[in-house]
Amino acid sequence: MLTQLHIRNFAIVDKLTIDFHNGMTAITGETGAGKSIALDALGLCLGARAESTMVRPDSERAEVTASFNVHSLPLVMQWLIEHDMLDESEREDDNCIIRRTLTAEGRSKAFINGAPVPVSLLRELGGMLVSLHGQHDHHLLMKTEYQLALLDQFANHSGLLNKVNKAFREWRALVREQRKLIEQEEAQESRRQLLQYQVNELDDFNLAADEFYELESNHKRLANASGLLEDSQFSLNCLYDGEHNNTYTLLQSVIERLNGSAELDSNLEPMVAMLNDAAVQIEEATRELRHYQDGVDLDPELLADCEKRMGIAMQLAKKHQTAPERLSELHESLKTELAELTASTERLDSMDGEIDKAKNNFATLAAELSKNREKAAAKLAEQVTNTMHKLNMPDGEFSVAIESNIEEYACSQGIDHVRFLVSANAGQPQQPINKVASGGELSRISLAIQVLTAGQDNLPTMIFDEVDVGVSGPTAATVGKLLRQLGQNNQVLCVTHLPQVAARAHQQMFVSKHTEAGKTITSMRALTDEHRIEELARLLGGDTITNHTLANARELLAG
Repeated sequence: MLTQLHIRNFAIVDKLTIDFHNGMTAITGETGAGKSIALDALGLCLGARAESTMVRPDSERAEVTASFNVHSLPLVMQWLIEHDMLDESEREDDNCIIRRTLTAEGRSKAFINGAPVPVSLLRELGGMLVSLHGQHDHHLLMKTEYQLALLDQFANHSGLLNKVNKAFREWRALVREQRKLIEQEEAQESRRQLLQYQVNELDDFNLAADEFYELESNHKRLANASGLLEDSQFSLNCLYDGEHNNTYTLLQSVIERLNGSAELDSNLEPMVAMLNDAAVQIEEATRELRHYQDGVDLDPELLADCEKRMGIAMQLAKKHQTAPERLSELHESLKTELAELTASTERLDSMDGEIDKAKNNFATLAAELSKNREKAAAKLAEQVTNTMHKLNMPDGEFSVAIESNIEEYACSQGIDHVRFLVSANAGQPQQPINKVASGGELSRISLAIQVLTAGQDNLPTMIFDEVDVGVSGPTAATVGKLLRQLGQNNQVLCVTHLPQVAARAHQQMFVSKHTEAGKTITSMRALTDEHRIEELARLLGGDTITNHTLANARELLAG
């Protein structure tokens, strides 16, 4: 419930603090006094579009703060907790404070319980706190999508609507994916065929990673095998196998001579040790050279095979515009791409079943939604018709036509096309509401629907901004009774110019404006019973208040 609204430097409001109460509150005032300004300010606070013109002239910033008691709104409390705007330990705190500031340059900031938030969160929270019905809503009533929204609001089946919406989105997402895959399949078939040919060719050749480097190394060794054998044999002869003066024999002679000398001078011992190590190294090198000789192949066939495989590798590399040593990497890349295209084809082959299942799920939920709407439509039609009779349309009839067709009307709201039908006079067939209702009749029908659907909204605060335009006399009295009845269980704020409506309110506020230091200032104050009588008399008789109008006002207020 809205408990307080504080406005500063908004439009023609300098500074204004308004306390609100339960039940129905009527807001009245002179024409042009700004009766709707407080509601416009509340709309800004709840996330409406901000414009720099809203800032009072010669002011730097406008500010609107709205306080709500959310004690009996567990969903709002849970929302605040989930968005870290209310601690679990603070559940006993009943207040939710929303603040919006707007600079003269058009920059705005938003806060919930002191925490800065994006405006989108204000709108989300505002939609859980306040329902606004404007004087131009009857124009929206001409649109079938608005009629559907009103019927769903009256049916109060948001949970089922959410399931239908989710099922529809899942179904359409699969359809879009299938369409995309079909387009890709058509566009990429030639690419897939090329990839298949290339992968098969590279599969047949089957060049392993780093194999080309091995081929190059083997080719170099095989092509120079005879020279390698000659060099290794020459080295063996020089080191060990030569009959005269090989390195090992000469080294042994040196060691023998120095061993004798080392007995005379111990300073030679380190050098003798080094020469012994060198002798060991020569013996080891000799063994390794002999082993190497055994491994060198003079094999023309092996050389030819190596040259052939290298030649094929270079041809394929040239064909694929890559280096021979990167051919294996390219092979893996092409296989991956082909696998992805193949998986896409397999996914496409399996999608018909998934789409049928998703469509059937949507159809089942949508059919349940259609049944709910049929039941709600019959109930709404009866109640609107009864209300029309009370609103001085004794022969009026109202009904809701629902046509269900999944192929033609499937959307996130189900499979139904809804039309509001009305007959305003006896003997007239029911027709779409925009074809048979006059402006005044349309206003009354719209008002009846708004009041009836608002009662199903489960929102704590409902605002009616001059929705009684176009009605008067006994009809106006009925409107007042309807709004008061609605105010028994909800907080109802009603901007009105009709004394019959204002008199039915539990409390009444008066909006006035005056000039101060050359500036226009709007103010709003709660009226006492005596002041209410004076204001009702003004609404009844204009600026001239007589004993007769005062008596009528007292009678209205007492009734």
